[in-house]
Amino acid sequence: MSIKQKSELLGMQKASNAVAYTLKEMIKYAQIGMSTKELDEYGAEILSDFGAKSAPHLTYGFPGWNCISVDNEFCHGIPSEKRILKEGDLINIDVSAELEGFWADNGASFVLGEDVHQHQKLVDASKEILRKALNHIKGGVKIADIGYLIETEAKKRGFKVIKNLGGHGIGRSLHEQPDELMNYKNRFDQRRFKKNAVVAIETFISTSSTYTEELNDGWTLVGNKGGYMAQHEHTIVVTDGSPIILTEMNGIFN
Repeated sequence: MSIKQKSELLGMQKASNAVAYTLKEMIKYAQIGMSTKELDEYGAEILSDFGAKSAPHLTYGFPGWNCISVDNEFCHGIPSEKRILKEGDLINIDVSAELEGFWADNGASFVLGEDVHQHQKLVDASKEILRKALNHIKGGVKIADIGYLIETEAKKRGFKVIKNLGGHGIGRSLHEQPDELMNYKNRFDQRRFKKNAVVAIETFISTSSTYTEELNDGWTLVGNKGGYMAQHEHTIVVTDGSPIILTEMNGIFN
């Protein structure tokens, strides 16, 4: 959506605060020995307290409230009683929701407990690259140039990007135009970021794979060449200068 009046900005801030606070609290709540279903239900309670509804559940009938992916699961992982969190797990939580007609989205990857499998370098790269990308987004900037920046920064750090996942417009529904804000330079994409547009910008930084494939459960995505992936995501409003980070409350840059 494009923000045209103050009430729309306030609506987006309210929805964004709900998902940002939920993500932050879920990360804090995650612990070794807990199932991903228990973690998901904790997040669902927080969203409910805000009066917010799970976006993936509402839009796609996702079998959970939040996407929780562990280790070789890249994203869209289904919360399960059988998936028990362990020391050093690479966990991704993606929280998106609708509140009073406005939709917001954010996500983060993190290492649970001690970094016994050396995933922290990947997590840090994803965070740093998202921060750098946001610093370069403003009205008039080519969408493909931000994709090129993300891909270049990933390569510098010895990582790859996933080429069939991208950020997206958001606001009055979960996925809006501009869609497919990819993490690489598509030379055929001549679109530019527009001032006042609301977009979800997300990194998909990977150790080995460049594409994702869906598992038989119909939801979970894994890498075409295995390995691991880290994702960080903010919902923002594009301006003439630095973007307004609507989901800043999640503290993923802290």
